[in-house]
Amino acid sequence: MEFIEHFVDIVGGFLSPILVVGLLGAGAFLTVRLGFIQLRRLGHGFAVTTGKYDSEDTPGDVSHFQALTTALSATVGTGNIAGVALAIHWGGPGALFWMWVTALLGMATKYSEVTLAQHYRINMDGEAKWEGSVAGGPMYYIERGIKDVFGWNWKPVAVFFAFMLMITSFFTGNAIQSNTIATQVADNFGIDTWITGLITASIVGAVIIGGIKRIGRVTGILAPVMAAIYVTAALLVLMVNFQEVIPAFGTIIGEAFSPSAGVAGTGMGVFLFTLQYGVQRGLFSNEAGQGSAPIAHSAAKTDEPVSEGVVALLEPFIDTIVICTMTGLVIVSTGVFEAKVPTEISLDDGNISFVEYDVDGMHQNADDPTEVSVMAGVPTTDNGSLFAYYDISVDGFFTDEAQTVPFTGTILPAEARAVSAEGTEYTVLYGDAARNSSPLTTLGFEQGLEPLGLAWLGKWVVLMCVFLFAVSTAISWSYYGDRCANYIWGKKAILPYKFVFLLFHFAGAVIAVTTIWDLGDVALSLVTLPNVISLILLSGLLKKITDSYFERKPWESEGHV
Repeated sequence: MEFIEHFVDIVGGFLSPILVVGLLGAGAFLTVRLGFIQLRRLGHGFAVTTGKYDSEDTPGDVSHFQALTTALSATVGTGNIAGVALAIHWGGPGALFWMWVTALLGMATKYSEVTLAQHYRINMDGEAKWEGSVAGGPMYYIERGIKDVFGWNWKPVAVFFAFMLMITSFFTGNAIQSNTIATQVADNFGIDTWITGLITASIVGAVIIGGIKRIGRVTGILAPVMAAIYVTAALLVLMVNFQEVIPAFGTIIGEAFSPSAGVAGTGMGVFLFTLQYGVQRGLFSNEAGQGSAPIAHSAAKTDEPVSEGVVALLEPFIDTIVICTMTGLVIVSTGVFEAKVPTEISLDDGNISFVEYDVDGMHQNADDPTEVSVMAGVPTTDNGSLFAYYDISVDGFFTDEAQTVPFTGTILPAEARAVSAEGTEYTVLYGDAARNSSPLTTLGFEQGLEPLGLAWLGKWVVLMCVFLFAVSTAISWSYYGDRCANYIWGKKAILPYKFVFLLFHFAGAVIAVTTIWDLGDVALSLVTLPNVISLILLSGLLKKITDSYFERKPWESEGHV
């Protein structure tokens, strides 16, 4: 297992900068090539999404709106709750600004990949409801588009894309989601993870066995409801703290270019750190360029590829500009991103680390000390490092939750225990510590609603949204994976794929999946690169299709698109 983790770390570290440069570069290139289509045609995207141009006579399985909500159900997920908090914790508030930049560029990328996927989709003529009547996605334009334009045989690249995206659907799009739900439920209610896994697998199974039409009907209700709940709760927090909202925007913009907050420290190094974390979390939040969402959009009822492309460019706007911004403003306006709060610290917690800072204040991981000496609550390590929780130092330790009895003794990190001067052993100590990921977002909602006496509501809103986001993500990713299985092996593989998908969902709930998450991220990186390269190569064809659509204006002459 250690070898796998080490291998994944090396590959991930190598791919990460390439991925960031590739996605940002492609987004900027397509933005210019298409004349800033994400700004010029945003209104048309909203118009098509409303259904005013829909027609039952056009080929496809779901409406424009249902295709959008299916894709949004996959992109609007735990990343909107945990990913934003992660970016701000590490890169400071300025990371949110760079998430906005990636979303604006990502709108052009999303438009491009969905338009091409629609252009090259195929008819399935599926007899069973789980098969669907159409199939599309990057694998089709990688194979057929590159051959049409350049005459090259890229079928192996397309198969590689489909296989890796299918692997990702088992891991990141599925097992991670069930694990997130199961651990949250276990932490809050003490329910065994296998029970939660069985329940959520049953829910997901009941939906996906009905194919994309049932998935579309469910996500058409679920996505708007879960987004409305979350955004409403966030707006309530911002109204309570309205005097901090404008300063929060100022902090976000100022910290984007001259960071002073975040784990990293200060200086040019932290600027690059802030940029990196904002870009990465933004890219992985809205999924522009990853090639997953075009699969859902390919099922839309239309004979005009561009009409679905303009619908798709709304995704990064809704996901990042709206929902991620809500999370970021809650965290920044309440000030919880730099707060340390009373925390129960289990000495075997994986979030414990030891850190040190260089002369510029840059954070670095340090080797674990042999022991940590604690005198009247104040820790000192034998190698000069600092005891940290979520990479932020813990300045004092206590033996009781109320923090009235300072601990004096020795903490033994390798043994995950502490021994007091009197010889009493502890596996849990208490102290003020930082939050990260979804606990940081939860803290923002709790403190933001506290003036109304509704701190308890903050916890429940985040818990409910984690559940809804994770279930909806698994449902949508099942469709992405089954289209990939169909591309590689044909219709006979679709039903077996669904059963394997549900097995991974259950397994994800009961097994620690840290390494699986990392493997999923590596697989996602590997599928993104051929997709982005193909988009750039096919940009000439894409521009012709785009120009033709807006010159013909089929929504006026035919009354539908």
